[in-house]
Amino acid sequence: MRANVDFAARGGYSTGVGEVFRLAKTLRNAKSSLTAETIVADYRLAYSSRRASIIGRAEVLRGNATFGIFGDGKEIAQLAMAKSFRPGDWRAGYYRDQTFMWATRMSNVRNFFAQLYGNANVEAEPASGGRQMGNHFATRFLDDSGAFSRTVEMLNSSADVSNVAGWMPRLLGLAYASKLYRDNPQLKPAQEGFSVNGNEVAFGTIGDAATSEGLFWDAINAVGVLQVPLAMSVWDDGYGISVPITAETTKASISDALRGFMPDDRPGIDIYVVRGWDYPALVDAYATGVEKVRREHKPAMFHVTELTQPQGHSTSGSHERYKTKERLRFENEYDCVARMRDWIIETGIASESQLEGWEAADKEAVEAARDLAWDAFQSPIRAERDRAVAFLKQVDMPEVAEITSALEEAGKVTRSLVMSSATRALHRLRGIESPARTELATFVAEYGRENSERYNSHLYSGSEESPLKVAVTPAVFSEKSPTVDGRQVLLRNFDANFARDPRLYVIGEDVGRLGDVNLVFEGLQAKYGDLRLTDTGIREATILGQAIGSAMRGLRPICDIQYLDYFLYTLETASDDLASLHWRTVGGQKAPVVIRTKGHRLVGIWHSGSPMAVLLHALRGVYVAVPRNMTQAAGFYNTLFRGDNPGVVIEVLNGYRLKERVPDNIGEFTVPLGVPEVLREGTDATVVTYGACCGIALDAARTLEELGVSCEVIDVQTLNPFDVDHTIVRSIEKTHALICLDEDVPGGASAFMLQEILEVQQGWWHLDAAPRTLASSPNRPAYGPDGDYFTKPNRESIVKTVYELVQERQPWRFPSLDS
Repeated sequence: MRANVDFAARGGYSTGVGEVFRLAKTLRNAKSSLTAETIVADYRLAYSSRRASIIGRAEVLRGNATFGIFGDGKEIAQLAMAKSFRPGDWRAGYYRDQTFMWATRMSNVRNFFAQLYGNANVEAEPASGGRQMGNHFATRFLDDSGAFSRTVEMLNSSADVSNVAGWMPRLLGLAYASKLYRDNPQLKPAQEGFSVNGNEVAFGTIGDAATSEGLFWDAINAVGVLQVPLAMSVWDDGYGISVPITAETTKASISDALRGFMPDDRPGIDIYVVRGWDYPALVDAYATGVEKVRREHKPAMFHVTELTQPQGHSTSGSHERYKTKERLRFENEYDCVARMRDWIIETGIASESQLEGWEAADKEAVEAARDLAWDAFQSPIRAERDRAVAFLKQVDMPEVAEITSALEEAGKVTRSLVMSSATRALHRLRGIESPARTELATFVAEYGRENSERYNSHLYSGSEESPLKVAVTPAVFSEKSPTVDGRQVLLRNFDANFARDPRLYVIGEDVGRLGDVNLVFEGLQAKYGDLRLTDTGIREATILGQAIGSAMRGLRPICDIQYLDYFLYTLETASDDLASLHWRTVGGQKAPVVIRTKGHRLVGIWHSGSPMAVLLHALRGVYVAVPRNMTQAAGFYNTLFRGDNPGVVIEVLNGYRLKERVPDNIGEFTVPLGVPEVLREGTDATVVTYGACCGIALDAARTLEELGVSCEVIDVQTLNPFDVDHTIVRSIEKTHALICLDEDVPGGASAFMLQEILEVQQGWWHLDAAPRTLASSPNRPAYGPDGDYFTKPNRESIVKTVYELVQERQPWRFPSLDS
């Protein structure tokens, strides 16, 4: 379907002033029942939303809030979209959607201001507990214990992210879950609480300029290929901050650029183009389009044109600086709220005096909501301030009195001001023993812990389903345990898990018909079907996005990233969305995705990557397992499949053909996270490593033994969590020497391990010599066996490093190797 083509995006304006009144004739054609009462209620909500945007900007300018970005100019289209949103449906959008959120009652004006102020009370600000900027929306689909609620009976919004188009991969996954629930009969028992035959629609929104991002194109291409129930809305106001659409999009129109995606004799994406101030046409387009999406699982895009941005992009600047006078006149004339107002009067739905009365009442209601939200934000902090002041006033010292006075008289009170004031006063009292100082010190310590919890909690799952709480079931071997290629251990383990849990599925490149490039899924697609083991295009970011969205809807996806080197394609999605999800919703949402990949040494620049520090630092919130062989990898998968925190397992690339024994309890045994394993005991030095380096370290330890050095080798097994019981420090108590070994770049994961051991475990106390790290060269690994040898740690370099360390401590015992 092609409706009114937008000319405003091209620099011209297609409509005359009088055309707005033509809309009265189209009212009777709208598929949704539009009574006068409904129309007036919609207008009043749009007007209230606009007033909130205006007041929100004023709150930032007067210093009550830090930053504001609002949905003004997009109100009417969002009202129309909201009419098609049903229980069980999902939203993944961005910070312009306040009117939609209010119309669906997933949020309200009090929540709007609470988030603008940064209220950390989850009851006042349920989306993020003050952790996200204003207009970053989310509903809470986990109960207080961290378990899923019945989302099929709720209106659901996945948690927003600020990175442009960053929500698109997850949006794909939310829609993909509906496809799986409808098309996979094995999931019928698993639908309870999550789906009704896959009838749920995923609603996406994006600004027109953001459609230039690669994540949008990755996702929209996958949407057309997969044919999932997704309703995508593009809010087109002609600009991306100051850049006009002519510099953003081919043909200055995303719908024209995507014309080839429309269905012909092949499936595609239905495209609807409708003007953002045309209320009845918008209602009709969404009613028609979303009904088809829901019924037929045919995706649709709604290109909403001729929108405006009355206050500019955000509170950071003025749009008058870059918009032409012609454009500003257009935005004034075609403001969607003003157009709807004129139409209501012209058609006789309500008089101007009636509208003025409602507007006055609604303006007052928004202002009252602002005042209530401000008081709810400030009252508890003022009470905390008053506690601090009471302690400070017990101190008879001029310098402290000055601090106390400034804190007591502050108009806007922040917790950082309270903490800073109390801490600075405590510093003034150093060396003075008094009851007042003791009480103040206690307050500072308790207040610090309180606020650390308030702003830093829920990075990882704390529920009873946390992987850290999964029961440890050791692998069992017997005389009947066969010895096979390592890939067969994984194959049998995945097979057992697929049989055990119908919610489990894997998506990725070559995982289906081929069974993975290393054949770890060989034959499983034929056994379980192509909805359980599904080949995808080469699009790592949206492979993970499919997993994130479907995991939020109760499924247990395995996201297969073919090589660790290719993880960089999906790093933003993994870091900004998946890793922060549980934290940024204060435990309100989760996505227990298991990411499978393989890396470390093989051959060639792009197949020998080990960028572990990149993952470690970018993926705080995701557990990182680095098994040395496929049996350990299988145990980690079994643990993560039974837990509810996302995790990544990095298999050793050159281990698939190495022989291993298959545990008798394949699919059931578990390997605990954060528990290192001592592979070889020793007394002279401790070598801490992981993954492919374990075998090389053991080889080096045998050579060192010939040289009289007793080397203890420890496999950390997981980098996050890292050695939760401090096994390593107990080794150092014995050896008094430490080498952290890996094949990341210098200062990478080896430095991370060193910090954990020295600072967290206080291992420095037991060392007799400076600890060492041994990593790869700072460049990428060169091709071939010689390139591998001279760019990554090898047996000889490990022997040399360990030997020099013990020689430094006992030169009389260990003569030089080189002279």
